[in-house]
Amino acid sequence: MTDALKRLSDEGVAIWLDDLSRQRITSGNLAELIDQQHVVGVTTNPSIFQKAISEGHGYDQQLADLAARKVTVDEAIRMITTADVRDAADILRPVFDATDGQDGRVSIEVDPRLAHNTAATIAEAKQLAWLVDRPNTLIKIPATKAGLPAITEVIGLGISVNVTLIFSLERYRAVMDAYLAGLEKAKERGLDISLIHSVASFFVSRVDSEIDKRLTALGTDEAKALKGKAALANARLAYEAYEEVFSSERWAALDKAQANKQRPLWASTGVKDPAYKDTLYVVDLVAPGTVNTMPEATLDATADHGEVSGDTVRGTYEQSRAELDAVEKLGISYDDVVQLLEDEGVEKFEASWNDLLKSTEAELERLAPSEA
Repeated sequence: MTDALKRLSDEGVAIWLDDLSRQRITSGNLAELIDQQHVVGVTTNPSIFQKAISEGHGYDQQLADLAARKVTVDEAIRMITTADVRDAADILRPVFDATDGQDGRVSIEVDPRLAHNTAATIAEAKQLAWLVDRPNTLIKIPATKAGLPAITEVIGLGISVNVTLIFSLERYRAVMDAYLAGLEKAKERGLDISLIHSVASFFVSRVDSEIDKRLTALGTDEAKALKGKAALANARLAYEAYEEVFSSERWAALDKAQANKQRPLWASTGVKDPAYKDTLYVVDLVAPGTVNTMPEATLDATADHGEVSGDTVRGTYEQSRAELDAVEKLGISYDDVVQLLEDEGVEKFEASWNDLLKSTEAELERLAPSEA
């Protein structure tokens, strides 16, 4: 086993685990990953919780208690997921303290059914922050058009945010703008902005999945040669935008007030195409001040045979632009792809949430005390 994960950390990449379950918490596995695999944060989403609750019996006791109280299925899900996030946040608290709040973070997502409702998203973010009640929580808000003003308002209230489902460079710039506007609002309100943190989750592998499908359909040699290039190019150009925004005059004013940069977080980093190396979206996206959240299989693959050879992002911008331009020239619309991916992303999380509702409801019914 190489110590690629340590090298990754040394290059300024924070390693987060894209998974959580009660079993992972109670078995000591999460603590072990922090101790031995350089994991310094955790991300969750509706799909992760749906899988965790529907497998095994780790939630039976809490579900039985909730069933006895006759709580609604929505409330049951909130109680279960916030309990896991709270416990994970406590396990990660030493990391949070050691990194001055930068890492040691656990993310929990607002109900994805609210993705197109600004006011409801703000209300839900406030509720989640109150329920979990840990300083090292990040509330996940999707980067939909309705999500942008919610990000500004929630940051403006002093709540740290993980912005999720970012696919396009234009939307990513809008997300950074929303974050800065939120910090300005928080500063006006007299809040200590040094305590506010944020990451922007830029999705990677799904971009290749969609564009590769279209390149395959074209079938030309030119099209085939571009397969597996678009996702890295897109993410690398996102880092260029990050460097630009966080060296601007607007940022300098906030920097003076001890604001924290909103770090780019590479999400969806497990490869979908088995033809690609399983560490592709880790070792080819190494840059300082980034986060890479990995499913456990990707974490294990990187630990086992990841080849970390320094910064693989800066210095690639010209080539990345050329690759995205070449895809566009073949008649594959970038704007069309990224909009489709955002729509699908929201739909997938909604579907997972609905599955979570159904499986939790079934469990509540199974564990409900018999009416004697």
